[in-house]
Amino acid sequence: MELKGKPIFRSREHRQLGGVCGGIAEWAGWDPVLVRVAAVLLTVFTGFVPGLVAYVALLIVIPVRDESLSG
Repeated sequence: MELKGKPIFRSREHRQLGGVCGGIAEWAGWDPVLVRVAAVLLTVFTGFVPGLVAYVALLIVIPVRDESLSG
């Protein structure tokens, strides 16, 4: 799996909250449900605050995929 140079975007198709987990899943070629479960487990087992801070940071940093770039 080659990820180098592949841009990451928040997902419009696999969006539940902000599209962060869906975007990571699309970028890595993984199942979005597995990424969401992993994110929830990491958030729970790290005491909630680190996971929530990381999610909000990624929500701010990762752009939403532009409709004209789809493909």
